[in-house]
Amino acid sequence: MQEYAIIRFMKIVSNPITLQEIKQMAKSKFGNFVKAVVDIERSLIVLDAELHADEEALLIENGSKSHDLWGINLYPDLPFEDFIEYDSMINLKPSENNRSRGVESPEIREKITQIVRKFIKL
Repeated sequence: MQEYAIIRFMKIVSNPITLQEIKQMAKSKFGNFVKAVVDIERSLIVLDAELHADEEALLIENGSKSHDLWGINLYPDLPFEDFIEYDSMINLKPSENNRSRGVESPEIREKITQIVRKFIKL
């Protein structure tokens, strides 16, 4: 018997997407959340990968700089104040004064929030 792997494709968001699309992504992979990486300089989001590192690599291949990339998780069934979780291994950036998996800078969290609001229609 032959086994087949289902390959999911990450999506660089260039046009707004709906909350329903995020819910579908969540349901197909982790159940209740979607991993995302945000480029705060280029105002881009990549979604729908197993690892933030894969999303980070895709953005770097497309011209982003590592210090501009921040990993988040999106919880489509929660209210907006809880919708974004700032937690990823790619956020460990001692050279950027970020020494945790979270996003310690309020300014960077605000940039991330604004980009999420721009591309995900809640």
